[in-house]
Amino acid sequence: MDRSAELSDFLRSRRARLSPDEAGIAEDGRARRVPGLRRDEVSRLAGVSTEYYTRLEQGRAGSPSPEVVEGLCQALRLDLAEREHLNDLLARPTPVRRTAVAPQRVRPGLHLLLQTLDHVPAFIVGRRTDVLAANRLACEVVTDFEALPVPQRNLARYYLLDPEARQRVGDWEQIAAETVAMLRLDAGRFPNDRRLSDLLGELTLRSPEFPSWWNNHHVLRRTHGTKRYHHPEVGELHFSYEALHLPDDTDQLLCVYNVEPGSATADSLRLLEAFSGRNQRA
Repeated sequence: MDRSAELSDFLRSRRARLSPDEAGIAEDGRARRVPGLRRDEVSRLAGVSTEYYTRLEQGRAGSPSPEVVEGLCQALRLDLAEREHLNDLLARPTPVRRTAVAPQRVRPGLHLLLQTLDHVPAFIVGRRTDVLAANRLACEVVTDFEALPVPQRNLARYYLLDPEARQRVGDWEQIAAETVAMLRLDAGRFPNDRRLSDLLGELTLRSPEFPSWWNNHHVLRRTHGTKRYHHPEVGELHFSYEALHLPDDTDQLLCVYNVEPGSATADSLRLLEAFSGRNQRA
């Protein structure tokens, strides 16, 4: 990944989404050839010269000071994930050659934890949205990751390339686009990850939606929210999820799909538990 090009595209995309009104800038009567803020407006808000900001957006300004980075974050109204991504793109360049990142391992205690959470779907996501481990209900509700070859146990591949996902995942377009934004965040952190590059290449070739979502430069770090699924056996399922970073490996995320006690989804999950239990004993 060319970090200079990525930085340039990211900064341009962030200023393009901000209107002068949102940024608190009065219109000066000049015609705007493109949406969003002009470079001189961003530089004024960030407290730097227009020449410096132009060089920064072109990837020619070197390493800005923490004060300049903070000024940019405030000027462009960056959220926490976007701030993290900007700092990743500004980090000292790494060798151009693609390198193999060491495989992630889930420690035995976390495997046991997933099985303890046997009344709700739970799984562990690693870098590049790889699904590193999943309990029985997660395999029932989302897809049977345990039945897939290890290299294919990946949320992005499932959402964007598996036809079943479009039928099973509620708000499919939103969830798929958000997953691409998660990949974009990882790409900033691990620019030389060979497996990530291969995944991005596969998604570019096989998913019609992926290129436009990738090129909008949105980034996302999941924390909590809601999810809907349509299961072929029990129908609609509604969850509130929590995504928790594990303290001994910040690249692993424990995702737990909670349900309201006494809800229709809770009743449906009990049916799925019984159904999957019979299948395991068969």
